[in-house]
Amino acid sequence: MTAPEVEQSLVDLAVELATGAGALTRKWFDRGPVDFDTKADGSPVTEADKAAERYLREQITLAFPTDAIVGEEEERREGTSGRTWIIDPIDGTKSFTHGVPLYGTLLAVRDEHGPAVGVIVMPALDEVVAAGRGLGCTHNGRACSVSERTEFEGAYAMTSGFDYWPEPSEVDRFINSGLVTRTWGDAYGYVLLATGRTDVMVDPLVNVWDVAPMQVIIPEAGGRVTDQAGNEWEDGKHFLASNGHVHDALIDAVFA
Repeated sequence: MTAPEVEQSLVDLAVELATGAGALTRKWFDRGPVDFDTKADGSPVTEADKAAERYLREQITLAFPTDAIVGEEEERREGTSGRTWIIDPIDGTKSFTHGVPLYGTLLAVRDEHGPAVGVIVMPALDEVVAAGRGLGCTHNGRACSVSERTEFEGAYAMTSGFDYWPEPSEVDRFINSGLVTRTWGDAYGYVLLATGRTDVMVDPLVNVWDVAPMQVIIPEAGGRVTDQAGNEWEDGKHFLASNGHVHDALIDAVFA
């Protein structure tokens, strides 16, 4: 059975909230290099991360007090409505702390039917990609879609970097697969994919807040998302996203 469409009003609210949180991060970003602390897993966290997530939690709670909330920087809040909001206040914190504008604010909604809403806001680039289940995908308010490229050789493939790939052999195969590889990664790689400016995005071993919006955005833009085996993605596995046409070839060339 096909999952029902979501209400456009829910997408619009998610865009409004994510845009507000993204604007908050600019207060730190525009000042120059940003100080950060290091979390237990070795990843950086800034005051901007914490402030943006706190803003989103407060606004979501005001609008939907019985919804659950999952975020990167704070503990999960349980809910009773059957709906969960998933927050990554700054995806690409390393870029953020170095003054690189390729960082994003991510917000997603899941309901009893699965992924429902996804939003990527690129605060320093003034780009917003948003999608609702059954409603398609938009870029700055206009309909957008993945590329139509069907040839694997020469397809453009993004990743956030190669130093954290767990298998060096996968890196070698990725680089030597015939793809044109670039590291315009993190949230920006998915913006490029959803708008047809690249063909593949690969994120090894990611958490749910890193990719929850993409589970709505990429399919609604006409693409495909799976784990490295071609199955439905689960938290902590590789996340593979593509225009759909080159997806099986990607798995065969790099991960089979």
